[in-house]
Amino acid sequence: MTPIIYLASNSPRRRELLQQIRVSYEVLAFRGPARHDHDICEDTLPGEDAVSYVKRVALLKAEGGVRRIEWRGLPRRLLLAADTTLELDGEVIGKPRDGEHAVQILRELSGRTHQVLTAVVLTDGERYLQRLSTNQVRFRPLKDAEIRQYVASGEATDKAGAYGIQGRAAVFIEEIRGSYTGIMGLPLFETAALLQEFGYPL
Repeated sequence: MTPIIYLASNSPRRRELLQQIRVSYEVLAFRGPARHDHDICEDTLPGEDAVSYVKRVALLKAEGGVRRIEWRGLPRRLLLAADTTLELDGEVIGKPRDGEHAVQILRELSGRTHQVLTAVVLTDGERYLQRLSTNQVRFRPLKDAEIRQYVASGEATDKAGAYGIQGRAAVFIEEIRGSYTGIMGLPLFETAALLQEFGYPL
């Protein structure tokens, strides 16, 4: 049996991707949805660019996970955390606040190329290693009716940029450059490299 790691994420997509490369994990649950844990600030800081933002938040999630291991008296294991965000015209685009915000985000992405950034952090509680996956995604022009139909499906909820490449939004995507799994939310090349740096058998 491979060693079990902690996954500091509620994302079902990250769980699926770890299963794909046969990494055994246990979800380290946080209190609730994003922004509900007072010690992990996911707000954009003044003057913060997308790269700095996504790397900072991924590190905060890893540090928060380590604190929760200590608070709960859990056994020490490797812990994996990640964060994904979008960048368009220098602006950080995170998860939509509600349905109308999701519609607004998708209108902005329509017919344009945006950047998807995912930062991954792996830690043993003392050493923190990080990798960044940077990818470009181009949307075809979208009609307002199909944007609203997509948002009404519920798939835009709790996803950076209000879409998931692995779902119905795949029909919006004209071109990608980079890592498909990085756009999904956990770049497997970078994740495997981090695991190997800690001696995890793959």
